[in-house]
Amino acid sequence: MSGPPALALANVSKSFGAVRALREVSLELFAGEAHALAGENGAGKSTLVKTLAGVHRPDSGQVLLNGEPVVFHNPADAQRAGVAVIYQEPTLFPDLSVAENIFMGRQPRTSLRRIDRRAMRARSAELFARLGVTVDPEQPARGLSIADQQLVEIAKAISRDARVLIMDEPTAALSGNEVARLFSVVEALRGQGCAVLFISHRLDEIFSLCQRVTTLRDGAWIASEPVGGLTHDDLIRRMVGRELGALYPKQDTEAGAVALRVERLTREGVFTDVSFEVRRGEIVALAGLVGAGRSEVARAVFGIDRWDAGAVHVDGRPLPAASPTAAMAAGLALVPEDRRQQGLVMELSIERNIGLTGLRSLRRGLTISRAAERDRARDWAVRLRLKFAGLGDGVGVLSGGNQQKVVLAKWLATGPSVLIVDEPTRGIDVGTKAEVHRLLSELAGQGIAVLMISSDLPEVLGMADRVLVMHEGRITAEIPRAEATEESVMSAATGRAA
Repeated sequence: MSGPPALALANVSKSFGAVRALREVSLELFAGEAHALAGENGAGKSTLVKTLAGVHRPDSGQVLLNGEPVVFHNPADAQRAGVAVIYQEPTLFPDLSVAENIFMGRQPRTSLRRIDRRAMRARSAELFARLGVTVDPEQPARGLSIADQQLVEIAKAISRDARVLIMDEPTAALSGNEVARLFSVVEALRGQGCAVLFISHRLDEIFSLCQRVTTLRDGAWIASEPVGGLTHDDLIRRMVGRELGALYPKQDTEAGAVALRVERLTREGVFTDVSFEVRRGEIVALAGLVGAGRSEVARAVFGIDRWDAGAVHVDGRPLPAASPTAAMAAGLALVPEDRRQQGLVMELSIERNIGLTGLRSLRRGLTISRAAERDRARDWAVRLRLKFAGLGDGVGVLSGGNQQKVVLAKWLATGPSVLIVDEPTRGIDVGTKAEVHRLLSELAGQGIAVLMISSDLPEVLGMADRVLVMHEGRITAEIPRAEATEESVMSAATGRAA
């Protein structure tokens, strides 16, 4: 690389109490380059990003701007230095227009010191033209997709002459077409001399977009190297520090009695005539495109939403509609898609979250036994290999993968006969993903019936004994494991199955 890096870290360390989040980490971001940051959840990526963005100051080491030491006292310092962070879920003012969001606090003025809205719209259009995309500057932010909101944030950044853009999991909520458009924007930014730091758990994206990659593990720098000389397995080994083995460790089990039977379940306008069975000891995947109705079926089966027609039986006994309490009593457990909003109480501790599904069993007289609650949490933390500092810590401080383990622990503690997991590995790193797969396989081996909803096609093919495919609210195919391929599943998911 010619010239000094646009932004760099040199031997930076950062601790929070007894936890060493970064340990002598170095990183160099060069103009015109897309640089990936890889690592498992808890590797230190978020702390590194916040250090570059001025949220945290290093305990030791230096931040370098164009080769010169610099101190960012706050995020405003980093912004003035040309550093911008584009988060997974942007925070725009919903009732203001796109142009007003871009120039908030920096609106162009007329000679009479009034806001020059015409100039603001024109400059916004110029910014989007530089990015090679079309977004209406006058459109209210409230109606924008996540992908368009990210483009607004990028336009805002380059309007401030940002030379370094940090993209933190920007593709997690995007469709395939939206990801392709974002990648074209990144290429445009590179062509204009911007340095881009790209953070993603999706290894295919790293290999498609980036020229170099830096890997962190347990807060320490492992390697910075060209992407071109690496394989997926090489990068995984650097991230986890070991041979990962099978990412999909599916045990061969013999299916037992039917644990869950769904018969002609219908919810008007959402799904129609849905029927299937899940037997003890098997993992059945419910696949399909976003909006096919998979999560809605799971919510109805568990009693969160009322169905209009049909029946659900658990271990041969009918389940009343719209009663999660009855579903839990019958042996059903549901790990929801959105763990932060639906699976956890973020303000509570790890042990309180794990204990929420068993308050009756933890009661001693009129109060909850804190000792029993802690014992229960400790037992499941050990079983699920949870990484934490203390069980009394807030669940919000955990990585995404460990938060998912807390949700699993909460429901497994109920001793379910049927476990429904909705997108069980979304947003978690490859090492934790393998652990979750191992756990699901072990649970099936113990005789639990597992219904797994997943948009990750390799996960569906690697873990399922049978694949049920939904399209527009109906089951369009049931495919045995031996016959399931990406082509057969996608054909059924798009309504093209024979």
